[in-house]
Amino acid sequence: MLKGKTALVTGGSRGIGRAICLALAKRGADVALVYAGNEAAAQTTLGMLMEYGVAAKAYRCDVADFAATEKLVADVCADFGGLDILINNAGATRDKLVMRMSETDFDDIIAVDLKGAFNLIRHVSGVFVKKRTGRIVNVTSVAGIMGNPGQANYASAKAGLIGLTKTVAKELGGRGITCNAIAPGFIKTDMTAALNAQLLENALQIIPVKRLGEPEDVAEAVAFLCTDGAKYITGQVIQVDGGLRM
Repeated sequence: MLKGKTALVTGGSRGIGRAICLALAKRGADVALVYAGNEAAAQTTLGMLMEYGVAAKAYRCDVADFAATEKLVADVCADFGGLDILINNAGATRDKLVMRMSETDFDDIIAVDLKGAFNLIRHVSGVFVKKRTGRIVNVTSVAGIMGNPGQANYASAKAGLIGLTKTVAKELGGRGITCNAIAPGFIKTDMTAALNAQLLENALQIIPVKRLGEPEDVAEAVAFLCTDGAKYITGQVIQVDGGLRM
């Protein structure tokens, strides 16, 4: 389904990013896995990707660095002979109530979660426009739709990512390029594992399907948006949240 395609996945070493890499590889895509610092996790994911018989390589990169992401895209295109899919999944959190949040707390999360996605889109857009085809999927969050106490920085970044998604979809749609966003709810990751047990129990009470999501639930939605079956879908925000926000 995606054989012959190359995907660049940021934040791809673990959690939702790892599941996305595997879902794309399962469909035949070669994968350029981008990670921030956990090399052991990146190597583990690479080993899992190789089991699908696809080409895969890990790249360490700070997605908030404009010049570094430009080099990253050039390196991936040189190593794989091109690029067809961009998944902006890299993200970070630094939760505090807004009255206690420092300027650095705010700026650093915006830099990774929002500017990082802009950087990658900016650098791959020329590649995609030249080919007149491409798939971009941004991983946002229901926090960017609903807001969330203690996450003014994160929710702002994820809301901005939705605006970026819709703008890019309008700018590049005529060139055969789609841009969509996936908004996960409570998913079983390192991030939710660190949450207060009572908070998670309260969340389960308001999620209609009465369970937390699995990383694979998000990954399957992302992978679908990369296939030809989704070629007429663009500028959309698809919530993978068990009905949390209807």
